[in-house]
Amino acid sequence: MTTARRLAAILAADVVGYSRLMGQDEAGTAKTVREGHEASTPIVAGHGGRIVKTTGDGLLMEFPSVVAAVECAIAIQKLMTERKAETPEDKRILYRIGINLGDVLVEGDDIVGDGVNIAARLEGVCEPGAFMFQAPPTTMFAGVSTPPSPISARRTSGTSLGRCGSTRSKGAEIEPRTQ
Repeated sequence: MTTARRLAAILAADVVGYSRLMGQDEAGTAKTVREGHEASTPIVAGHGGRIVKTTGDGLLMEFPSVVAAVECAIAIQKLMTERKAETPEDKRILYRIGINLGDVLVEGDDIVGDGVNIAARLEGVCEPGAFMFQAPPTTMFAGVSTPPSPISARRTSGTSLGRCGSTRSKGAEIEPRTQ
């Protein structure tokens, strides 16, 4: 049996401090996270992507292009910034987002493989309220309205992530991160 593969821009998002938040207010946190996921759904679709799956506090998304994934990450972080404005700091829902362009194995509606794993690793080392990507050539971002800034290379679990870029939210704006 041949396994289907395709090239995709993968976005992995995770709520920062989810276990702590659940410990403080399980029902309230679950409701807020669910509402955030629901509010993100039209943003994802509007950028040509799809939510592959949710895992409690996490989301795995697939996009046809890196530009679409980056624009979606910017829009989701802006949405979360706006939603948390009135929330006490210790109860705010912040996402870390990792984006990778890579091959994925297609298993029904699911995607798996190194492309997904690298996106998840990037998400894991990302700053709260930011997104990080494995940067392909900068020409890939020619269509992005707020191009991300390159940052230093990172290495996780023996996999070189190469050149990475990141942005973080500041107020309701997304600004390039410098390091």
